[in-house]
Formats: sequence, C-alpha cells, structure tokens
Amino acid sequence: MSAATVASPQPPTPLSSPAKAAQATVTDSALVRRAVKAAALGNAMEWFDFGVYSYIAVTLGKVFFPSGNPTAQLLSTFGAFAAAFLVRPLGGMVFGPLGDRVGRQKVLALTMIMMAAGTFAIGLIPSYATIGVGAPILLLAARLVQGFSTGGEYAGASTFIAEYAPDKRRGFLGSWLEFGTLAGYIGGAGLVTLMTALLSSEDLTSWGWRIPFLIAGPMGIIGLYLRLRLEETPAFAAEVEKAETARPRVPLREMIVGQWKALLLCMGLVLVFNVTDYMLLSYMPSYLTSELKYDETHGLLVVLAVMALMMLVQPFAGALTDRVGRRPVIAAGCVGFLVLSIPALLLIREGSLLAVGLGMAALGLLLVCFTSAMPSALPALFPTRVRYGSLSIGFNVSVSLFGGTTPLVVTALIGATGNMMMPAYYMMAAAVVGGVAVWFMAESAGRPLPGAAPSVERR
Repeated sequence: MSAATVASPQPPTPLSSPAKAAQATVTDSALVRRAVKAAALGNAMEWFDFGVYSYIAVTLGKVFFPSGNPTAQLLSTFGAFAAAFLVRPLGGMVFGPLGDRVGRQKVLALTMIMMAAGTFAIGLIPSYATIGVGAPILLLAARLVQGFSTGGEYAGASTFIAEYAPDKRRGFLGSWLEFGTLAGYIGGAGLVTLMTALLSSEDLTSWGWRIPFLIAGPMGIIGLYLRLRLEETPAFAAEVEKAETARPRVPLREMIVGQWKALLLCMGLVLVFNVTDYMLLSYMPSYLTSELKYDETHGLLVVLAVMALMMLVQPFAGALTDRVGRRPVIAAGCVGFLVLSIPALLLIREGSLLAVGLGMAALGLLLVCFTSAMPSALPALFPTRVRYGSLSIGFNVSVSLFGGTTPLVVTALIGATGNMMMPAYYMMAAAVVGGVAVWFMAESAGRPLPGAAPSVERR
C-alpha cells in the first residue's frame, strides 16, 4: 500500500522489537506532502475570505448597510460576519459525523465546493442602492453557506494531516495548516491594500470590493482538484477494516456525551486560540481605522508585515512542539497574553508606526504559540472512531460562541463603555481559560494518536 503498511496479525510486542515495527503505519512521504498541501490550501481559501471581509469591512458597511453612523455600519457588517458562526456548529454536526462514516477526503472535497460557492456569490450580490434590503439579506445568506461549510473544514483538515503525519513530526506538519491560514490572510490583506492604494474611494465602493470575492472561484477549483487526488488516511482505513459494516457508524451521543471531558478541553483551547486569532487578524485592522483613526493603508501594511513575520516563525515553532511538547508551547502563549496584552495595546494606541508595529508583532508572536501547536494538539484529544465528529463539534461550538463574535463583542463593549483597552482585557480573560485547559490536557507530542497504530517515516 502506498500510504501505509497494514499491521501483521501478531500479538503485541515491546516497542523496541521488529514485530512492533511491522504493526506501525509506515508513511509515504510524497503522499504526506500532498495531504498537507491540499489541507492547507483549503484553510488558506477559508481565511482569504475572512481576511478580505475583515479588512474591507468599512467599505462593505457602506455598500450593504447605508447609515449616517460609521459605528453602526461597522457593527452591522461585523454582525453579518458573526452570523456565519452561528451555523458553524450545525455544519460541524453534519460534516464531522459524516467524515467519521464515509471518510475524511470525501467530506473535505464537499466543504471546499461549498466554501468557494459561498464566497464567489458575495462578489455577485447587488448593492443596497440597487435592490434595497435584499442586498444585506443575500449577503447574510452567502455568509450562512460559508459558515455551514467551514463547520467541517478546520477539524477535517487538521484530522487529515494528523492522521497522515508520522508521530515524531506531527507538530511540524500540522503547523503548515495554519501557515495556509496566514497565507490566506496575507493574500486577502495584500489585495485589499493594493486596491485601497490604486482605487479611489468611489471605485472601491462601486465595484472594486467585488474582486477579492470573485477570486474564490478559481481558488476553489484548484483546491478541489488537489483534494480529489488524495487517498483516505491510514488511520481511517484501518478503522473501516475493523468495522463490521462497510463504514463505521458512531451515534452523535457517543461523540458528545462519550467524549465530554475531551470536548471541554477542546473548547477551552479553541477559545483562547480563536479569540486571540480573530482579535489580531480580523478586528485590529478595523480597530486601527475606525477607533484610532489610523490611516487605512498604513494600518493594513502593518498587519500584513506582522502576518509575514508569523509565517516565517510558524514552521520552526511547529517543529519546536515536536521537541518540547505541545503543552509548554501553548502554556507560554497563555502566560504571554495574560502579561503582555495591556502593554502591547498601549503601544498600539501610542499611534506611531514603530509603536503600532512593535505592539502588533508582540501579539503576533504570542499567537504563533497557538497556531503552531493546535493543529496537532486538538486531533490528539479524540480517538480515531470519533475524531472528526467530536473535534468538529467542540471546535465549532467554541468558535461560534467566542471566536467569531470577538469583533462584534469588542466593538460593542468599546461603544458601551468608551474604554479603548477592552481588546486587551478580552484577550487576558481568554488566556485564563486557555491556561486552565492546558493544565488538564495530556501531552501528545511524539505519541500515537488515540485509537491508531504508531506512525513512522521508515520501518
């Protein structure tokens, strides 16, 4: 077999014996690379859209939510942004169990199609000035399609890479999933920055904003092609062999009630990961522009530079989690956000380009502690039989309640209190929750995934 060597029917033997090596999954390096690329590209496309939506939020507010109050426009735009996260748990409950039954590869191909269609559709929606209230309704419908499809995307992609990767390199290979996230953000931010610099405000509002969303069509076709060329993961193939039926059937109750401890840990880890992620990469560009009256182009360039820095560090941090473990790296990120959120935001509020850059860079490097470790840590919380389903449910419930609502909640808190330090307080609270989850989680670096055979690069 190209992806794995099937276990021989011999009794268990010590790890050091040759017979144990025969029971291990021997990975195909070329197939592993293809799996990582296909999974990362899908994530890149998802976050290209989210990045564009966040960075061009002020313009979208003018197109779809005309109002004399810029804050009300921004709130309405972020409200549509947050609405997609309300259906993510539903998508997770559909695609996750489906991925545990029919296979990871098939479901990831389906989510790719739906993501591309939803994003492409936004670029075709007429403005409020053209069709009135129908415009924001159509925008909301397209966002709901995106949200439903992404309910199965991250959990499936991280599961896919984790089940293909050798145990000793799972952190490094998993980190490329978030490398795709950053690449998508940089692509979206770079395109918006270029358009902001080249187009007048009138052109950007009338037609320019459509360009980034229309690009999703070709990106989706490429991603679908890559995913259709992949084989099923060795861990899932072995699970199918053990099942009495053609495909393993797992009740939804078993994925939730039977895994409640792991689900709580998952939700806590995802909370700190996504609150800080959306705060830095989605909310901060609008915070610089709307709250601090920072020049829009310069603000975007700062965020773009921070994401490029994160991309450079990401693979090295992923390899570090293989050496020292996931728990120390995630714990360092929690402590860092608890201690440095206020100083970093004070630097950002100082307003000079250097101060803003230093503050954003500090938050970005702390965020790498999560982006490098989570893609390998989260799948290791669950056994193969329920991994896709349980991870989808836990991940998306937490993202919907806390991550995707971050821009809306923080904007509303600043509006209600007038306190411009709310972003720092919000990140600190998330760091406390994440720290508790890290305390209770088990170390998974260098160890087989639960319910799976050891995975090695060579016999």
